[in-house]
Amino acid sequence: MPTISMFYGIVIRMYWKDTDKHKMPHFHAFYGENEAVFTLDGEIISGSFPRKQAAYVKAWALLHEEELKANWMLAFNQEDTYRIDPLK
Repeated sequence: MPTISMFYGIVIRMYWKDTDKHKMPHFHAFYGENEAVFTLDGEIISGSFPRKQAAYVKAWALLHEEELKANWMLAFNQEDTYRIDPLK
């Protein structure tokens, strides 16, 4: 699963083969032992995430929603995704 961004100990990944499990465009976020699946606008679809880190992910997703959409299309078409700037 390609890593597309990292910030504050959070790793963001997107993987095209995951569309059977989650039909809507999404990405995965990892923080320590926590993993959650987020919509491209930062809402949690499944999993659990600490509240503070979930807020960071949501803020990042809202700032980079267009880039996430572009990456989703690349991933869906089995093309390489690109890195997205971290939350600063």
